[in-house]
Amino acid sequence: MATFAVQLKFTDNDRRMAVRPAHREYLGELRDAGKLVAAGPFADQTGALLFYDVADEAELRDILAKDPYTPADCCEVVLLTEWQPLFPFTN
Repeated sequence: MATFAVQLKFTDNDRRMAVRPAHREYLGELRDAGKLVAAGPFADQTGALLFYDVADEAELRDILAKDPYTPADCCEVVLLTEWQPLFPFTN
């Protein structure tokens, strides 16, 4: 398994808000499957940061392609990088 950080920049707020419920439902499914570690928008609502545990970058790109935000074209990926957590997330 590898952990990846993904930073999104929101580009069309009207489209984003229209598909946000489906996006959040999808993220919940990923969380339940153990693929999504943490996610949330920035306080200023200009983008979001998400952390995924996946087999590799190809799996992550497939996950991102299936996210409702992708066909809505309401955001762009500005960072996609493997992350080595020094202090992992805990609940």
